[in-house]
Amino acid sequence: MNVLIIGGAGFLGSNLVRRCLAETGAQITVMDSLEPHLHVTTENLREVWSQIRFVRGDLRDETLLAEIVQGQDIIFNCAGQTSHPLSIQFPLLDAEINCMGNLKLLEAIRLLNRDAVVVYTSSSTVIGKAVSQIVDENHSEKPLEIYSANKGVAEKYYRIYHTLHDLKTVVLRFANIYGPFGKGYPEFGFINYFIHLAWTNQQISIFGAGEQTRNVVYVEDATEILWRAALEPRLFGDVFFATSGEHLTVREIAEKIVTVFQRGKINHVEWPDERRRIEIEHAQFSNARLQAVTGWKSRYDFVSGLERTKSLVEKKSASKLHL
Repeated sequence: MNVLIIGGAGFLGSNLVRRCLAETGAQITVMDSLEPHLHVTTENLREVWSQIRFVRGDLRDETLLAEIVQGQDIIFNCAGQTSHPLSIQFPLLDAEINCMGNLKLLEAIRLLNRDAVVVYTSSSTVIGKAVSQIVDENHSEKPLEIYSANKGVAEKYYRIYHTLHDLKTVVLRFANIYGPFGKGYPEFGFINYFIHLAWTNQQISIFGAGEQTRNVVYVEDATEILWRAALEPRLFGDVFFATSGEHLTVREIAEKIVTVFQRGKINHVEWPDERRRIEIEHAQFSNARLQAVTGWKSRYDFVSGLERTKSLVEKKSASKLHL
């Protein structure tokens, strides 16, 4: 089976590479632009380099897409501009990658490989602020910043290409994935950033009291449902929340990280104005629809996921956290 992972050098993508390599006979091609401003290098793939084919390229490159999608059985698109703050700072760049890049990919698949299954990794933040206690796929979409708006637009492309052109598309909305090979930068996922701060024994600053709630999911659970989704025709053409059933406050998340890693210190600070404006506050997402079709549920709760992450970091004997 030929598998293409676009964005395969990033956090989720590089973990997905390892999940796919566990399948007998899987031939893995990884495509990534290695954008410096997104803090992506081939370091995440060093241990599996000899087992994959790597192509450096951009999701916006139509010529490269036309070549690389051919002959692929499964295409995972984990590529994107993934920072909420950077999307506000560079909105046109975000639209070029997260909207036009996806449209170019779908066109290449429509024209050159209509039999492929294509799985797109979206975000739970497309809904904006929750207006009900439990959020499912019927919730309205009122995104609060450019990244979430463009991810929502891209979701619609995948649904349309299934409806109009019979492409085998699946969209999975993830929330707060954490684990090894993550980025220790504040603009790319707060949990991995908190882990980085704890590992390097720095101060973890929480905005306000930190009582806003979040779903959390360990990255190996996320890659498992990505693989299953590609093999499940009943998911084709639809959008699903791929979240765990565990909901924690930001304060609880920070406290558990400090406890597990036995490093770091928590500090409460005032909300920056821009971050307050895009804060989704309380969110509890339901994966009931996805679980009903696939039977998938998280193997790791937050503490066990943190312990596994810590063990992997310690094995690398890293001087700084390379999650």
